[in-house]
Formats: sequence, C-alpha cells, structure tokens
Amino acid sequence: MRYAQGGGLSDAGRAARERIRLQAVERFERGEKNKDIAAALRVSERSVERWRKTWRERGGAGVLSKGSPGRSRLEPAQMERLERELERGPLAHGWPDQRWTLARIRALIGRLFHVSYTIEGTWLLLRRHGWSCQQPARRAIERDDEAVELWKKEVWPQVKDRPRPGLRGSPSRTRPGSR
Repeated sequence: MRYAQGGGLSDAGRAARERIRLQAVERFERGEKNKDIAAALRVSERSVERWRKTWRERGGAGVLSKGSPGRSRLEPAQMERLERELERGPLAHGWPDQRWTLARIRALIGRLFHVSYTIEGTWLLLRRHGWSCQQPARRAIERDDEAVELWKKEVWPQVKDRPRPGLRGSPSRTRPGSR
C-alpha cells in the first residue's frame, strides 16, 4: 500500500515563519532578551537561542528558514534507488540475515548517498514513501494453540499471583521478629 505524499507548509505558512524570524532579528538588534522575544513571538526560548546564535555567526540572512525539517533530503531518483536496494534485501548489503531494521536502513542511506538521518527520520522517510513495518503473514507452524490456552488458564494465574520474595515482612532480613 502506498501513502499519498503530502505534508510541509503552504507558501503562506513559510512566509509566516519567515516573518517571525525577521521579527526576532529586529528584537536582537534592539538588545531584547531571549525570554522576552520568545514570549512576544510565541515560540520556544530554545528556538530564539538558536536563531540568535545563527544571527551572530551569519547575520540576518542566516536566520532565514531553510524549509520544513520534515522534507526529504533525498532526491526522487535517490529514493527510487533506495527502494531498489531495499528490495534486494539486507544479505546483498552485507548483513547476516534478512531483517531490515531502521538502523540498517539508516546505515544504507549513509553509505549510498552520504546523507545522515536519525532513526526517527529514517522511519518518517520510509512511511512518507509508503513503506510500513513488517507483519507476519501467518502464525508459526510450530505454534500449539491448545497448549497456549492451557498455559494461560492454569500456569499464568499461579505465576501472576505468587508473591515475590522480600516484599512482605521486615525490610531487614536480620530482624525476623519485628514482623
């Protein structure tokens, strides 16, 4: 199943974000404190601190937004290549088994395209392009449903209700008479 591509901000949303950053620059130039700027612009102090640092290093142009952080850093052709490589499987890329994990996919992206993603960013990228978690198509052949039900009815209640040692009585094992 493929998901529709979407997301990101509209042109109006990008313009609003730019205005906020430019207002922050004006306030930096007037010498206002980060806390006051954050409250006035209704953004986090952390964002204002980051913008101020960038402003000091690169000036007003450095503070301008570079676009949505959720936007893919892979070009469409790169994404097509990634999908082909994922379909080849992990064994083809040197892993010892046929399980694709987010860490492995992240490493593959780094190797192929010299682009770094976080684990969460890798998951968002894959989801945005229609990939999903693997789900087993059927239960294991070895599974014995009758044995599972019997265990749930007879064994689990005994295990669940058994008191753990050390929870009742004296907190000191050297004074059993104080119970």
